[in-house]
Amino acid sequence: MADLITVDDPDDPRLRDYTGLTDVELRRKREPAEGLFIAEGEKVIRRAKDAGYEMRSMLLSAKWVDVMRDVIDELPAPVYAVSPELAEQVTGYHVHRGALASMQRKPLPTATDLLQTARRVVVMESVNDHTNIGAIFRSAAALGMDAVLLSPDCADPLYRRSVKVSMGAVFSVPYARLDTWPKSLESVREAGFTLLALTPDEKAKTLDEAAPHKMDRVALMLGAEGDGLSTQALVAADEWVRIPMAHGVDSLNVGAAAAVAFYAVATGRPEL
Repeated sequence: MADLITVDDPDDPRLRDYTGLTDVELRRKREPAEGLFIAEGEKVIRRAKDAGYEMRSMLLSAKWVDVMRDVIDELPAPVYAVSPELAEQVTGYHVHRGALASMQRKPLPTATDLLQTARRVVVMESVNDHTNIGAIFRSAAALGMDAVLLSPDCADPLYRRSVKVSMGAVFSVPYARLDTWPKSLESVREAGFTLLALTPDEKAKTLDEAAPHKMDRVALMLGAEGDGLSTQALVAADEWVRIPMAHGVDSLNVGAAAAVAFYAVATGRPEL
């Protein structure tokens, strides 16, 4: 059973995992280096636990202690009970959901391991917005994508904002980082995948013309918001695909585009 510890000092060293959560650059460096990530909110904490992540500690405001009682009773990690004001002092923002947990990261699988059993794979290039990362993982989980591969410069899927936006879906879809870019794309092709680059370019086939749902193994490539896929990535692709647009709209947010494309890859393009 976890210990319930009341803390009233924002500088208490036991709260170090939770300090400065709004300092993106600090957390980007610190969390992977120390092997931790932060889960926020009851549902996300439970999903992280159910996915097998080990809990280091929890930080709860008083009203959340009873809500999380079954988790507290089940796990040996310490639980720090604090006031909302102290939580804000420690984290740097008002913790609306009143519950945070510091979780231990797991070793990442290799891309080779994931490609052995997957049939529908997402490949992201330079997607460094945490909100977009979270949205893409949520759609990938909901629409049946088997795995996610990240270029070396993609944002961390386990950063707090990504985890929160995904509603814990980052725990449901396995992911790996590609060592070199775009050279590692060749290993994806060698594993039997057709590389489809999603682009608004008019030279691309529409998703219904390409019919990716009929292909045996598909790796759908997504680029960063605004810039899209790089020239190198487009050259490395087997085929370019696009979402047909109406009313003069030339592109979608990468999170929205991903959801439409995932549906097409899995089952065929929805009627527009």
